[in-house]
Amino acid sequence: MMNDGHGHKLPFDPVAAVDYLRAQDAKLAALIDRAGAFTLKLDRSVSPFAALLESILYQQLNGKAAASIHRRVKEHFGGNPTPEELLAAPDEPLRAAGVSANKLRALRDLAGKTLDGTVPTGVAIRKMADEEIVERLTEVRGIGRWTVEMLLIFRLGRPDVLPAADYGVRKGYALTFQRVPRSRPLGASDLPKPETLLRRGARWAPFRSVASWYLWRACDLAKK
Repeated sequence: MMNDGHGHKLPFDPVAAVDYLRAQDAKLAALIDRAGAFTLKLDRSVSPFAALLESILYQQLNGKAAASIHRRVKEHFGGNPTPEELLAAPDEPLRAAGVSANKLRALRDLAGKTLDGTVPTGVAIRKMADEEIVERLTEVRGIGRWTVEMLLIFRLGRPDVLPAADYGVRKGYALTFQRVPRSRPLGASDLPKPETLLRRGARWAPFRSVASWYLWRACDLAKK
């Protein structure tokens, strides 16, 4: 176990992971050299229920708007609600806080599936395999594979997740592995198909989360 700098331990050795990726893929090694150390910060501050509640509220909104809705929801409940509180709450104050009717249905489904055990507790989820977590959590209305992959990487620190449909990962891949003329911005046609990413990504296993983190950094470096 390695400390990520915030007292939350990664369930793998990041130095060994980066060394492994360097040895497996020369082009990825060049990106690692440019991007520097692997500094993923885990956020384990909330339960899977609270993490997914936040994810649902943030969907299809810019960060600022979503953050203010999330804040108003928490103010209404005096903190993160429990599944019981969410199910018992009337629609009106949540709609007034900015929660759409569709998201409200998703939140109530999340609460119900947490109470019936479909959504595991924080203790239980740490003992589950990645694909089992994906299978269980995508049963919740409004939760797709990408949302679960973000939870696996950023909240659970799982080492071998490759979100092949993620825009940033695909863009980072195009910037790192494809010959794209620097004279023009990347277009949708420049982005790799998920299967192309997964094929190349086979050589990064069992540290595909670390490779994905570096592909996001490629996007940051391109902005600079």
